[in-house]
Amino acid sequence: MSSSPPTPQHWFELPHAPEPGTPLCTWQGLADGQPTLMELDTGGGPTQPFRLMLLRSGTQVKAFVNRCAHFGVPLAAKQAQLIFKPHTSITCNVHYARYRWADGVCEAGDCEGESLMAVPLEQDEAGQLRIGRPA
Repeated sequence: MSSSPPTPQHWFELPHAPEPGTPLCTWQGLADGQPTLMELDTGGGPTQPFRLMLLRSGTQVKAFVNRCAHFGVPLAAKQAQLIFKPHTSITCNVHYARYRWADGVCEAGDCEGESLMAVPLEQDEAGQLRIGRPA
């Protein structure tokens, strides 16, 4: 009898999760109101990158794992495939679950009430964003 591993509940439980302090980019380098997909090579190689999505609204930047809460697939595999309303929502292009921009909570679709996995960010005085420590 085999049992499947538990479903990760936090970003740092995912395979190849980046270490706190991992540099990402500067917030000024992110387009305001535009989601930005990133793939981090954190030991999984080109076939298993850690997929991250950054959402900028003004000087605020939120980070979420690019992983739908409904089915565990990326919300979009490529930047050009993103479905979103600037500063409002981002939609999974596989099952069309819609998540709020501000907090990643699913507001429409099969996973209503569930959330994207938030990733904490830290910013230094030069505006460099890094992966933060888990809460």
